[in-house]
Amino acid sequence: VQLQASGGGLVQAGGYLRLSCAASGGTFSRYNMGWFRQAPGKEREFVAAISWSGSSTYYADPVKGRFTISRDNTKNTVYLQMNSLKFEDTAVYYCAADQRRSFSATLRSAVSYDYWGQGTEVTVSS
Repeated sequence: VQLQASGGGLVQAGGYLRLSCAASGGTFSRYNMGWFRQAPGKEREFVAAISWSGSSTYYADPVKGRFTISRDNTKNTVYLQMNSLKFEDTAVYYCAADQRRSFSATLRSAVSYDYWGQGTEVTVSS
């Protein structure tokens, strides 16, 4: 499956962005999906994950209450709504797909994913 992330940009602190990740070449509804981010000089970190059905989600503590992951299986797209953005949210954001269908806390780890998008850059000015 190929993943194409979009929606990044420059936003002021307190603002919002919605990232999208469009999938092609596979059966999107079979994949659990995740968002990760990597800030300059830092390791890639988990942001959020959603089950293949959309019924279950996980969030990293720094984004809980501010970010919302969702998906539309009819459009083969997963979204990340980011509100109340902070300077420390500045990073390149990546979407990823896991083909195992079981949804567990292991999806907080990047090694659990089989496919990755190219990343979209989010810059939050303070």
